[in-house]
Amino acid sequence: MVGSAPAGSEPALEVAIAHALVRRVSRAEVGSVVRLHRPSAPTVAFGRSDVRRPGFAGAARAARGHGFEPVVRAPGGHAVAYTPESLVIDLARPHQRPYEEMLARFVDFGELMAGVLRQLGVDARVGEVPGEYCRGEYSVNARGVAKLVGTAQRVVRDAWLLSAVVQVADATDVREVLRDVYGCLELPFAAGSVGSVRDEVDDIGLDRVEGTVREAFAAAMGNERPSGELQPIDSETLSLARELLPDHVAGDRLR
Repeated sequence: MVGSAPAGSEPALEVAIAHALVRRVSRAEVGSVVRLHRPSAPTVAFGRSDVRRPGFAGAARAARGHGFEPVVRAPGGHAVAYTPESLVIDLARPHQRPYEEMLARFVDFGELMAGVLRQLGVDARVGEVPGEYCRGEYSVNARGVAKLVGTAQRVVRDAWLLSAVVQVADATDVREVLRDVYGCLELPFAAGSVGSVRDEVDDIGLDRVEGTVREAFAAAMGNERPSGELQPIDSETLSLARELLPDHVAGDRLR
């Protein structure tokens, strides 16, 4: 398992790393990768379909107005917001026919994450809640009311990427920025659909959530316990991420 970008990295580089990882997996330069990433700053990650909407420039300005940096992410879907109190998960794996089993990947990941949250004391369920951001049938919610985990995928030749955001805290900030961002994009959104793990379990911290996620992934990969610390991003992946950076900088699309 690998961890966050080097200290001080900009949000656009953080999302470019996920893109770089799936590219390297597709070229067989690296094998399957699990990345657990703590964002360096509040971020709104737009989907590529958002960029084509007439309200995108206003949505990016709205994000900045709330102190969130707008970026363009590698997977599909619509805008998501996260803060340093969120956990971002990227899974990149080789597959000769990556469009196959997309639904199964959503199902399996949703059940895995619902199980993680139940271990933490959340009444976690798999399914879309009314008015949720980046709506998805396999989101993970609390009590059938508040979205806690969203997922999206991207496929490239011979590989796939599944990315997810776990909202651990800061639900109010996420709710407020998404209300304005989705308003500019003219997409449906219900502010009450945004939740966080801390809203469900008092005083829970990011360390505990990350630790439980690591244990779940280690078990899914056939290991009894996660091995050691998260590994740093290797230099080859960072170099490719910097090459891909223009694809993920929202500001370049506003000129």
